[in-house]
Amino acid sequence: MRSARRPAWSLWILTLVVAAVGLALMVWDWSAPVPAGFFGIRGFAGLFAVCFGGVGALLTWRRPGHPVGWIFAAAGLVEAVDFATFEYGLAASAGRPHLPAAGYVGWVQLWLWVPFVALVTVYLFLLFPDGRLPSPRWRPVGWLAGGFTAVVIAGLSFNPGSEGPNLPVLRNPFGVSPAAAPFDAIIAGLAGLLCCVVLTAWSLVARARRGTEAARQQIKWLAYSGGLVAVVLVPAVALSLTPGIPARIAKGALMLAMLTVPVAVAVAVLKYRLYDLDIVVRKTVVAALVAGAFTAVYAIVVVAVGAVTGRPGSSPLTFAAAALAAVLLQPVRARAGLLADRLVYGRRATPYEVLSEFSGQMAGAYSVEDVLPRMAAMVGQATGAERAEVWMRTGGTEQLAAAWPAQALSAPPPGESAAAPAPELLAAPVPADRGLDGQAAPGPQPARP
Repeated sequence: MRSARRPAWSLWILTLVVAAVGLALMVWDWSAPVPAGFFGIRGFAGLFAVCFGGVGALLTWRRPGHPVGWIFAAAGLVEAVDFATFEYGLAASAGRPHLPAAGYVGWVQLWLWVPFVALVTVYLFLLFPDGRLPSPRWRPVGWLAGGFTAVVIAGLSFNPGSEGPNLPVLRNPFGVSPAAAPFDAIIAGLAGLLCCVVLTAWSLVARARRGTEAARQQIKWLAYSGGLVAVVLVPAVALSLTPGIPARIAKGALMLAMLTVPVAVAVAVLKYRLYDLDIVVRKTVVAALVAGAFTAVYAIVVVAVGAVTGRPGSSPLTFAAAALAAVLLQPVRARAGLLADRLVYGRRATPYEVLSEFSGQMAGAYSVEDVLPRMAAMVGQATGAERAEVWMRTGGTEQLAAAWPAQALSAPPPGESAAAPAPELLAAPVPADRGLDGQAAPGPQPARP
């Protein structure tokens, strides 16, 4: 473990040094104009390097044998080099003197983003959360992804012309003619890499279906972060082709969403007992739907109606949009809550519905023989446990009174009656799986109604 930690921390120190060089170049040449085709926000590559590399260093320090930590450490170093080479090439493009080999340094910008994408979207998905493949049949996917990554890098490296939208002034020193062969290789490699990304995403779904509850919670962290990135990516790419404030906002939102990936993975890998994300996901879905509905109302009333009347952005239209949004607040929020419940819980009842149904049945039932099996079934179905048990305590003796799924109940001890006075009722779900360390995951403490 100690020998594995040394290269991990050396990699982290190297990442910080390279990122510091990029930061110094950015401060030195802050006045240089960013090219129009540049995707992203200047300086965020350095922030990615610190975040991804920091999480990689943390994971490799805590779990040196876990490959996910090394994936993040490598991704952080790649982003640090990307940050430094971009700032160096940008300074050379702006005419800064004494910057030799600018074309060769800027050439790295053409292809360096490809291994970062492969690491985060292919190999992270394949090895998350336990650091092993879901099964041996997924090994060819990893080899194919590596091959397609190499093809894309080769096509971009020898593509003639300028060095992409990031540094259009610099010319590719290794470009070959004609450009048809490198361009076809780029398209074929990207298509194959995209197919590998889809397959690895499906591997997470398959792993979650047959994994333990702890593994499902870990995958849920990564799925939540990845879904957030996917949702923000679509408008960011669409708006990146148009200049203005909306494009900058969309790019900034995408950069912030990508920062949630290392945080989610760090929490999922390091925490044994994970927080349930159902409530977090539900609140996020509700907030997104409500915000989207209000944005649509504002756009329709202020922009569309204003364009028809010739008075866009006028005060009466703004007031009408605000009033209409306020009127629609409660209906939209209620509908968004229902949709969020379906997305998060599916056909399973929400916790509120379980409590409401249980309290209603308890109020209308008079027989213990009828109440206890219902209690066991509701607790088991609502929590997703494999088994739920209801125990009756009579004096100092406990007795299994009901279970879900139903089974033969144990008889009361000899000399004691099942009708002993003042029984105490205990109900608790039985945990369905074990933790990542092989020990039984402790279930919730018995609740005393």
